Amino acid sequence: MLKPKKTKFHKYHRGKIKGKIYDNVNFGEFALQSLEFGWITSKQIEAIRKVITRYSKKGGKLWIRIFPDKPITFRPAETRMGSGKGNVEYWVAVIKPGKIICEISGIPNSISKYCLKIAGYKLPVKTKILYKN
Repeated sequence: MLKPKKTKFHKYHRGKIKGKIYDNVNFGEFALQSLEFGWITSKQIEAIRKVITRYSKKGGKLWIRIFPDKPITFRPAETRMGSGKGNVEYWVAVIKPGKIICEISGIPNSISKYCLKIAGYKLPVKTKILYKN
């Protein structure tokens, strides 16, 4: 799973997600773009990486444009109030509408579209496929 090697603080506030991102296809020929706000966990990023490499038969090139750098904490079950914030359970990437999640190139167009379509099913946000003009 992906996670930062080192952070300034161990635990962060949850925060609010506002705004919009105007992102372009920079590296590959096809890209997966988010249409909603949300959090994508490191497990979900790994799942889309596995799906794309499996369906592309390890051909082409994949760029993952997001990184999970926000820690999410949980308190253990059945604990009393107080005694501080819980332990870090997993890491998430904060996603805004318009953010490019991943890009792909070097494989045929039909396979690229199919890979990104299947990868979009693995994510908790609505996505669309972009093409490089």
